[in-house]
Amino acid sequence: MSEQNLRPDFHITGQMGWINDPNGLVKFKDEYHVFFQYYSSNVYWGPMHWGHVKSRDLLNWERLPVALFPDEQDDGCFSGTAVVWKDRLWLMYTSYKENGGGENIRQLQAIASSKDGVHFTKHGIVIGEKELPAEYSPCDFRDPKLFIEGDVIYCLVAARRRDGRGRILLFSSEDMFEWKFVFDLFGTDSGGIMIECPDYNKDLGLLTYCEQFQPAVGSKHLNEHSTFYRLGKLDCAAHTHTFGESDIIDYGFDFYAAQIFKDTPVMIGWLNMWDRNVPYSKYGFAGMLTVPRKLSVKEGRLWQEPLYKGRNAVTFNAAEVSDRAVNGVIEIEVENLRRLELKLRAGGGAYTLITVADGELTFDRSVSGAPIKGKETDALSVAGIRKMPVDERKKHKITVVLDLYSVEIFADGRALSSVICPDFSADAIKFSADADSCIYKRCDVSDSMSMEN
Repeated sequence: MSEQNLRPDFHITGQMGWINDPNGLVKFKDEYHVFFQYYSSNVYWGPMHWGHVKSRDLLNWERLPVALFPDEQDDGCFSGTAVVWKDRLWLMYTSYKENGGGENIRQLQAIASSKDGVHFTKHGIVIGEKELPAEYSPCDFRDPKLFIEGDVIYCLVAARRRDGRGRILLFSSEDMFEWKFVFDLFGTDSGGIMIECPDYNKDLGLLTYCEQFQPAVGSKHLNEHSTFYRLGKLDCAAHTHTFGESDIIDYGFDFYAAQIFKDTPVMIGWLNMWDRNVPYSKYGFAGMLTVPRKLSVKEGRLWQEPLYKGRNAVTFNAAEVSDRAVNGVIEIEVENLRRLELKLRAGGGAYTLITVADGELTFDRSVSGAPIKGKETDALSVAGIRKMPVDERKKHKITVVLDLYSVEIFADGRALSSVICPDFSADAIKFSADADSCIYKRCDVSDSMSMEN
């Protein structure tokens, strides 16, 4: 295969090198911009830059020059956010300085701006040690999220209390340069060692964030690093909130650092995970972003649906289907489902298996191809299995987004995303269902969700 054909068809990558967190999802001058953590020189995490792509429709992406580089000010430009203010595009990012390591590390918040949305000028650190209350550590203080209410600019930042665990702090400003501390959102330590990548969408009443090294909770939360959400409202002026209990955003092995466009209820996450091997990195790149997900709140919880545009649809009204594809979208509609089985990318004894039975969807990548291992030690993780609840409904629609190295599954508004690394020739699909009625539909998306290089 050619070098280009080794890349996913419709997932954003750095083309060469490593990427992780999506940063600064924003609409500027009628175009959607997505930035991401990027290190082009190798296939592992290194000095962080901000990669950059844009789109008019969230489907076709154009690669732009790197937006932020490490320099004498920053050893790395860590994750952050973007906002449109006074006809400019502003980036706030975490300026990382190594300073010999340990407690000498500094993670402080800096800004950059652009008139054209492509070329950025750095303006230096604006939320530093003098703005950070003394009880929080400046060596774990990162991932700012900007949002504007009236004449006030607000910023959520992940932090760690000295001799404690993760917190989410709120700061405010009237001019983007002078900031003051407002309050500690929850006032208690997180379950994990550190919180990362907070995001707040007022229209949805949605707070999202990550927790590192949080203990597992049954089969619902098994990853050592997971992304959560809470529903409610943040009253910045009153220093209060109504956020409820946390819930998992994605039940799969590989989802982290989700970010949401402010005026468009669409989320993108990192389709990979810390502390895992990346078998496809031998082709010169590592990491990708999820497909855009349309968000809503239904039935008292977060509801996610993949955003795509299909073509060349193939449809079967049958309970058993044999098909072939290495990428595309599969939509399955069933009525009174009792059991469903879907084998993907089968060939040479390898396959990825999805089953639905007894109110549960099970994803199994134990024989999907090249082994993928993390630090989790529970039996399900070691076996390559993840589970997701399925509601009791008369009718179900299950959507599977399949690309060269990934599977994203959507059912009843829930999502389960994981990396797979089968042989390129493995393309067989086997589907069967025990249900009163069944429609299997597959469509291509490679031409409509292209990644220009």
